[in-house]
Amino acid sequence: MRLVEYLDKGASIAPDAPCLTTDGVSLTYREVDDLTDRIAGALAGAGVRPGAKVAIVSANDPVAFTCVLGISRAGAIWCPINPRNEADENREILDRFDCEVVIYQESFGPLVDAIAPDLDQVHTWVCLDGPRASHLGWDDFLAASDTEHPVDRNAPEGLAMIVGTGGTTGRPKGVVLAERNLEAMTALTLMGYPIGPRPVYLAVAPLTHAAGVLCFPILASGGEIVIMRSPDVPHLLEVVERHAVTHLFLPPTLIYMLLDAPELETADLSTLRCFWYGAAPMSVARLQEALERIGPVMAQLFGQTEAPMMISMLPPEEHFADDGSIATSRLSSAGRPAPLVTVAIMDEHGTVLGPGERGEIVIRGSLVMNGYYRDPEATAAASAHGWHHTGDIGYLDEENYLYIVDRAKDMIITGGFNVYSAEVEQALMEHEAVQDCAVIGRPDDRWGERVVAVVQARAGRAIDPAELTAFVKAAIGSVKTPKEIHVWDDLPRSKVGKVVKPEVKTRLG
Repeated sequence: MRLVEYLDKGASIAPDAPCLTTDGVSLTYREVDDLTDRIAGALAGAGVRPGAKVAIVSANDPVAFTCVLGISRAGAIWCPINPRNEADENREILDRFDCEVVIYQESFGPLVDAIAPDLDQVHTWVCLDGPRASHLGWDDFLAASDTEHPVDRNAPEGLAMIVGTGGTTGRPKGVVLAERNLEAMTALTLMGYPIGPRPVYLAVAPLTHAAGVLCFPILASGGEIVIMRSPDVPHLLEVVERHAVTHLFLPPTLIYMLLDAPELETADLSTLRCFWYGAAPMSVARLQEALERIGPVMAQLFGQTEAPMMISMLPPEEHFADDGSIATSRLSSAGRPAPLVTVAIMDEHGTVLGPGERGEIVIRGSLVMNGYYRDPEATAAASAHGWHHTGDIGYLDEENYLYIVDRAKDMIITGGFNVYSAEVEQALMEHEAVQDCAVIGRPDDRWGERVVAVVQARAGRAIDPAELTAFVKAAIGSVKTPKEIHVWDDLPRSKVGKVVKPEVKTRLG
């Protein structure tokens, strides 16, 4: 299915039901459907033909998200652009992915001004908020619909989007996702989690990432998507109550803030069916707290850009043992492999390992990307031995639960021992004063690398590095215990709330 067909499916269920809601104002399925036709016609009027690339630079916004569906209606390929990236990175992404049209919000005008002069292949710039400089305003853009190239509602499926991986470790790569990849993701979501009739999904995280692709199963179910323009915990709790939200996705960082918010004590979250968490490892202690305080609705998902969202799944019921108690040992897993995904653990020679053995997590299935855009070498490396290589180190236990030990690039070798930063981070997060942390390796003349931690304290708490060192040592032993602990007010984060370890290393010097 093409991305826009999830909208069409929802419109066939209830055309006059609310589809996209922001700030109390809703667009119905019929209205969103009509607008996608107009956007597709306007793109054709701008010279966009099937297979062309169209970028969107926007915060969470219903019209910007409708443009995603309009791009699909036109047979074009969506290129999500993160406005938080540096101008140079976004310029390179737009250039390398051969984008022809850029649709943006006026608030990101300075970013657009910085990159536009060097992008000759972009022939059309559209400002969603009105005409700006030499760029088209939204109304003028829609008015220039091409009636000679009518929208083909029966066009075959093809490529859906090209997503930049980010340039923290080199030039950004373009992950090419086909319609079938997102169809597999959508099917797995509907199969594996409690969706139910007419879901109400609160999109808080950026729609260019996990929050965005989770919209497609909601649309296919005829549900309502309530869009928050920016994350704000007290307002989030208010929106959940007011709109009777049933589904929510947050990265762990925002869940920690939610658990620490005094407003949580009186909030009514009884309508929640499924509270997804993912995008970064979550503290087992805080996950158990969420299960006790928010309810039996927590649901983990594990994926990556190259295999979106659903490599493995831990639905709400699997957070609990058969007797109804919290399955504490299972909370540190990423769930079981999704039904339509084959997961294995592989060593560096391409040998598949057995239960309990640690190696790289590799996968097969229709969830896996088409490859990296115009980068055959990177594509070949990622698909060595006939499997997609995730770059994550982990193992499968006897019950086929997947445990992610670390990113391969984050493993620390100290004194000849392999230390997985994620394990050390879990130990640090068990301490009641720690809000968040990052563990890295730094060069050491004696040990090769030494384990170093940077921690952020919970509000109103203080951290004594010596006391925290003793706490971690008692939990995981001296080899894995950080040799240095630095306390920072906050940690550098990506747009989805992940701690950016290269920035941590840079700040430490």
